[in-house]
Amino acid sequence: MSSLSADLQAALPEPICRAARLSRFLARMLDSRPWLAERLTQSIDQPLDADAMRAFLAGQEAASTPELALRPGLRHLRTWVLCHLIVRDLCGRADLTEVTETMTVLAEVAVRHAHDVLRAALVQRYGLPLSATGWEQELLIIGMGKLGGRELNVSSDIDLIFIYPEDGDTGGTKVISNFEFFERLGKQLIQALAEITEHGQVFRVDMRLRPNGDSGPLVGSFDMLENYLITQGREWERYAWIKARVLAGERWQELENIARPFIFRKYLDFGAINAMRDLHAQIRREVARRDRANNIKLGPGGIREIEFIAQVFQLIRGGRDAALQIRPTLKVLSLLPERGILSAEAVRELAAAYDFLRRLEHRLQYLDDAQTHDLPSSTADQALIAQGMGYADYPAMLEVLDRHRALVSRHFDAVFGDPSEEDHSLDAVWKGAADIEQASAALGELGYRHPRAGAERLAAIQSGPRYKQLPNNIKSRFDALMPRVIEVAATTPGADDTLARCLDLLEAIGRRGAYLALLQQYPQALRRVADLVGASRWAAQYLTRHPILLDELLDPRTMEAAPDWPRFREGLTADLAALEPDTERQMDVMRERHHAQEFRLLTQDIAGLLTVEKLADHLSELADIMLDVTLPLVWRKIKIRHREDPKFAVISYGKLGGKELGYASDLDIVFLYDDEAPEAAEAYGRLAQRTNTWLSSHTAAGQLFETDLRLRPNGESGFIACSLEAFREYQLKSAWVWEHQALTRARFSAGDRALGAAFERIRNEVLRLPRELDPLRAEVLAMRHKMRDAHGGKSALFDLKHDRGGLIDVEFLIQYLVLGHSHSHPELTGNLGNIALLRMTGELDLIPAPLARACADSYRHLRRLQHRQRLNDQKSQVDPDEAESARKPVLELWKHVFGE
Repeated sequence: MSSLSADLQAALPEPICRAARLSRFLARMLDSRPWLAERLTQSIDQPLDADAMRAFLAGQEAASTPELALRPGLRHLRTWVLCHLIVRDLCGRADLTEVTETMTVLAEVAVRHAHDVLRAALVQRYGLPLSATGWEQELLIIGMGKLGGRELNVSSDIDLIFIYPEDGDTGGTKVISNFEFFERLGKQLIQALAEITEHGQVFRVDMRLRPNGDSGPLVGSFDMLENYLITQGREWERYAWIKARVLAGERWQELENIARPFIFRKYLDFGAINAMRDLHAQIRREVARRDRANNIKLGPGGIREIEFIAQVFQLIRGGRDAALQIRPTLKVLSLLPERGILSAEAVRELAAAYDFLRRLEHRLQYLDDAQTHDLPSSTADQALIAQGMGYADYPAMLEVLDRHRALVSRHFDAVFGDPSEEDHSLDAVWKGAADIEQASAALGELGYRHPRAGAERLAAIQSGPRYKQLPNNIKSRFDALMPRVIEVAATTPGADDTLARCLDLLEAIGRRGAYLALLQQYPQALRRVADLVGASRWAAQYLTRHPILLDELLDPRTMEAAPDWPRFREGLTADLAALEPDTERQMDVMRERHHAQEFRLLTQDIAGLLTVEKLADHLSELADIMLDVTLPLVWRKIKIRHREDPKFAVISYGKLGGKELGYASDLDIVFLYDDEAPEAAEAYGRLAQRTNTWLSSHTAAGQLFETDLRLRPNGESGFIACSLEAFREYQLKSAWVWEHQALTRARFSAGDRALGAAFERIRNEVLRLPRELDPLRAEVLAMRHKMRDAHGGKSALFDLKHDRGGLIDVEFLIQYLVLGHSHSHPELTGNLGNIALLRMTGELDLIPAPLARACADSYRHLRRLQHRQRLNDQKSQVDPDEAESARKPVLELWKHVFGE
């Protein structure tokens, strides 16, 4: 079992002897390196860090030159560190994190030390490598794989890539190109680490992950790397580059800026599932060919499958979720439950399996310092491994191992299984879509009410140029998806409409393989798409305009969880700050986040989980947040600004002001400032203009809001930003009655809170002015008649908004009551919403209380009807009979107040 001599065993502490019984490599090192026993005895009580390793190397160089000490010094260091880890791990003093971190630090110290020594010698001979403009150049050494992820195992090779910034020549008397300089440095570095000498080896070095692999140059410039990744980079290389980390070199940020767009797409890249499924299939075929099912890294349920699960979600979402752009496998997994990607239980099982498999991996390698992942075949080695893992015998350990591997395989298949792998019963319907009669008959059997129209649409798609021009890989996804769309649409209440809307969506996303892959991979998402678009034409159009929202349908929590607006604001603010100064990306992210939140509310709304009033509250708060987040972003981008924080506010009117915002409502807003600085008017005018542009511009991600600024003092002829003092003076001296009516629904939405409070004081002051009721009544009626003449009574249908007894009549009634009676009843100035104000006017005996309650119910009912029409993308017009009961109280109250 152990080759330790009796004398050596007697001299060593028990933990070292115990570990040597489980590791032949440790026993050999102790027998053949007399210096090791004493050093281990002194070090095993504490973990090793980089300082301790560098101190060891410094001691090796003390009696020699750096170049002469380099190879033996690094090999002695590796022997000490590995033996130190073997003792601490096998005696239960080191967890997995300590083992992998210590091995990673060893590689970093060794690589950096060898680089520094060898580079100094080359510089002495050839001079410094310089760019064409005379700047000193460096070799950036990139650690890939487990080295990059700080997960290095104890007998691992290291995957490296060598990159230098710019071409040029050295500045010495003997001139060579930068390429030649760094190629020589790279070759010498590999030899210093990988050469097997009488002292052993530091690390095997694998350079096959560099551009073009073994056939490519050993080193390359930034320009070469960027060109390669753009023009030739393959899917498996994206997977490999996730773990890339610069070990040596100061210009690492530039390198990351080159690699990041290649690794992480701006969009949700569900096509990565298919690519990684193919890569895994290749690995499994190789495992089967070599009969290596007992390989705990590459075999079923092994370490690689856990890594694939973590990394596929990085590839899919990392471009839009920067938190996922990290390297360690366990840390990535820990982020997935809170994002609704994997369950907490699944992550716990995967993490436990990962820990078990990695510790088992190390014990296999401790036997002889061999880079193996195969379970041993000899009973003696099996007993050593079981003992090292803490089990009574090998069968007991195998039972636990098999349980872990089965769980990993189950989770892997859940992520990477191909739902479209099997033939579908409706494949023939899509493949034979050109035969309209046959397709029509099939659709009729499925329950479609207008099967011929559906069949004609399928035939038109299949024969159309858009479908025919699809690349083969995307066309195969489209073909696999279409029978499933036909099937799931048929199960919805309005099957024909659902199918038509689903086909609109598929045609819109047809060339974007990632979205087809999402629907192909996740049948539950396709089911929810069908339910959503079947229930609402507006939802179907919204999803078609913003297909990136398909991802929202994967998380069932979107149907249940109430919005956490403070958390949303905090996260959005932090993400936008991290994108500074990229204005284009910031604008896109704001639109994407707003659309996602709006879509989540839409799914809850259609599911009947939200009242119209609660939905409007959420949409209004969301709009307030977007306004409030926009102001500091825009202000920071104004180069000439006279203060750090603007004394500036956004005042909302209309639907937003009354917290009755709908899905596609415009924002009626006014910009105010309160600042006596001479440059204030110009600065805040610029801020207002740019804020409006920020909100209303169409970008690749769409638009945030349509805005209407005409309610500002003097309307379109007035300044876009108005001082608080000028606003007050205008409201008191120049405003029309209709402008005071609008003020009843105005409120502070965003910006400086002190300024917002000042606005509220002015608003209260204006609304509480004493007014004679008869002239006020005449003004309000004149304005209502003007609006009704322009919009009402133009159809046999009842216009919910404009016709007599509709929503605007209710709003005018409330505005009149507020303006006419706030002087005596200041509580009416509160921005409480129309329903609450109706109830309050009844309680104050300004109108009959029963009629007030009836009108409030009518207002609710009319809003629900309006909301229903919007969801189906229809005008706010309904059959008069449907609204008759709601109109009656409104008409009665109108007659009571206005006498007509």
